[in-house]
Amino acid sequence: MKLVIKIGGSVIASPLEPQRILQYSNILETLKEDGHEIVVVVGGGRVAREFISIADKMGLSDTDKDEIAISVSRLNAQLLARSLHESSSKDIPSSTEEVKRLLDVGKVVVMGGLKPGITTDAVAAIMLESIGSKILVKATDQDGIYDKDPRRFPNAKRLERLSYNDLHRIVGGEAHKPGMHEILDANSIRILEEQRARVIVVNGLKPENILLVAKGTKIGTIVEPN
Repeated sequence: MKLVIKIGGSVIASPLEPQRILQYSNILETLKEDGHEIVVVVGGGRVAREFISIADKMGLSDTDKDEIAISVSRLNAQLLARSLHESSSKDIPSSTEEVKRLLDVGKVVVMGGLKPGITTDAVAAIMLESIGSKILVKATDQDGIYDKDPRRFPNAKRLERLSYNDLHRIVGGEAHKPGMHEILDANSIRILEEQRARVIVVNGLKPENILLVAKGTKIGTIVEPN
């Protein structure tokens, strides 16, 4: 099975969590041994947002802020990629062509951001389209998608299953801005919806949840085509 996995920066880089990165490395090795083709996109997390804040105070442009955040996400990706040793490439790909080449030689592909103006969620959606996958697993710091922000509302309820129409209503259509932190941004949702992809949002603070998804266990929140 071709899997695209998005590991949020909130999971491994807010702050950086070396032991959790190693746990993910072990999980990815297991998935590879089970015959899965894997592309992992890593977010920038708190460190990226700190750099964006500094860049903002310096009066830098949104493009500058995005490029700095991309650099941070690629550093996070490099930590994970190098912990995979020979299973992954030490060089973090910066194009879909590089991703396909690495998959063709049997590597677990680990990457960060690609270009200004798109989030790492959108990168994951683009990779899904590029490699012909239909499943995106998003590892977050929550147990799934809620009807409202659980950080602000103690009575928020986790939703087990959603359509894309439901997701649009929850997320809204906020335009891209550097460091935005959403369940999925509007651009990534549009790409995923066009591909009729299945999205599974799980608690990434427990890396073993990725294995459970690969085994077909019902967990987290599932977003399916309308």
